[in-house]
Amino acid sequence: MEKRENPDISLFTQREEEIYHAPYERELSFYEMVKNGDGNAVQQWLSQRPIGSVDGMGQLSDNPLRHLRYHVIISIAMITRFCIEGGMDPETAYGLSDVYIRQSDLVTQWDDLVSLHRKMCMDYTRRMSRLKKERIYSRHIVRCIDYIYAHIQEKITVEMLAGECGLHENYLSRLFKKETGVGIGDYIRSLRVETSKNMLKYSDYSLTEIAGRLAFSSQSHFVKIFHEQTGMTPKEYRNRYYRTNWGEGSNATGQKSADKVDCSDRTAKREGSREE
Repeated sequence: MEKRENPDISLFTQREEEIYHAPYERELSFYEMVKNGDGNAVQQWLSQRPIGSVDGMGQLSDNPLRHLRYHVIISIAMITRFCIEGGMDPETAYGLSDVYIRQSDLVTQWDDLVSLHRKMCMDYTRRMSRLKKERIYSRHIVRCIDYIYAHIQEKITVEMLAGECGLHENYLSRLFKKETGVGIGDYIRSLRVETSKNMLKYSDYSLTEIAGRLAFSSQSHFVKIFHEQTGMTPKEYRNRYYRTNWGEGSNATGQKSADKVDCSDRTAKREGSREE
């Protein structure tokens, strides 16, 4: 009769041997990057943390290659579902998943499996990026949006974008609004707010740190813009969604952690009313 491993004993053994898993929010933040089509961020993440090279992966098999293959398959499954949530056609998403899982089953070398994982992540990311820009026809606007995504943590002006695209500022502004339906400034602010949502959900950065990392002029300016676009303050958003998965549910633990954020929303709101 086959001997089965007792789950409770296995859990105890893992704790005794200090086998721990990576923080849940760190994993989710990577899947969000893929879902958002953020190629630069995904590429940087994979360069710094190639699958199999970081702690916190648990122990799925005593065979190292099989252990890595299981993690690659899990990653494929998770990315597939995040991308479907982000708007990818389910048949396309699941079809890609089938292809990459079959390929992972054939790989016999560790480095080849790591390369396959990188290829898979970048493939989904590029498809999500194209999906987000499918309504845009002008190569100038595509180039403009690529620049905005790549420099969202920096100050971006119409003058910079015009120089990047080789167009006059006024003409670029009119063309951008015609093709995207929003002005350049509104587009940049919306993207920064979307990015800040992920940081509020999946990180412990304070509001001051988030404002600085996303090139808002101040914390109060960040609070003002965030509230205008979401109807909530950043702190209220974190209280509701901190460390939840892709389902938009509340999280009591998140509320406790968010209460530690070093800011007063009411003060920030008052200051925000004086921002331009």
